[in-house]
Amino acid sequence: MTHHYYSMLKFIAPVFFISNLFNAQQELPKKYSLFNPVPKSMMREMETDRPDVTESPHTVDAGHIQYETDLLRLRKENSELTQTRTLLINQGNIKIGITGSTAMQIGFQTYGFQKETEKSSGNISHTDGFGDINCRIKQNLIGNDKGNFVMAVLPYIKFPTSQYDHESRLEYGLIVPMLYKFAGDWNLGFQVEVDKLKDQDQPEMHTEFLQTLTISHPLTKSIDGIAETYYTYDFKAHQFSNYINAAIQMEVVKNFKVDAGLNYGLQHNAEKHYFVGFSYLH
Repeated sequence: MTHHYYSMLKFIAPVFFISNLFNAQQELPKKYSLFNPVPKSMMREMETDRPDVTESPHTVDAGHIQYETDLLRLRKENSELTQTRTLLINQGNIKIGITGSTAMQIGFQTYGFQKETEKSSGNISHTDGFGDINCRIKQNLIGNDKGNFVMAVLPYIKFPTSQYDHESRLEYGLIVPMLYKFAGDWNLGFQVEVDKLKDQDQPEMHTEFLQTLTISHPLTKSIDGIAETYYTYDFKAHQFSNYINAAIQMEVVKNFKVDAGLNYGLQHNAEKHYFVGFSYLH
């Protein structure tokens, strides 16, 4: 475990140097902070990390809180040894604006139910309970308030607190989301990510690379359509997994959005996700 923490620090430490460098160049008002919130009249439009895999490079305004969650998420996994079905209820993410360009995030899984079937024997096991907790810091580097190009860095660490997944391990990584805003309300998102993750059927760890490409556009005044593709590469297994995603997001009232969609793995052993959720900014 000590080795994992040391590796994580070496992996993430350079981010804070870059973050401080860019933060010093931000043109946002310095007077607003966690304890001196941005006035509602000056707040940015609500931006969400969900429902696609590509994170938003925008941060929550200083002194404000945004809550995003999967009300329900069904996850299907297949490996050489097992078939796993997991139902997650209220997989939430609390986002807190610290400064004009920095936000802290705390993610948790309120309840998970997992059914695992061993392919060789047909034995079935059921587990349930509270899930993992993850902590993230999002640092916007450019474009938070103006401009067509937006970029951020987002280091994270996931703590293995799961009661339903007994094989959960400490995991961590670095996410770099980017966004380009075109004319006509077309948005093109792009993300690169490097993660240290647990192997699917073994307690050992591997390094994984992820790259996404997403496009979004309003379908109506209050509904956005989102299409996305991404792939992951497991450096240990030398294996690609490819995904196509689709979702819709509807603004019910200002600062409250609901969404539904799927993440569909194209290979037999790639995960499939189906979900509904919402986001609220206070």
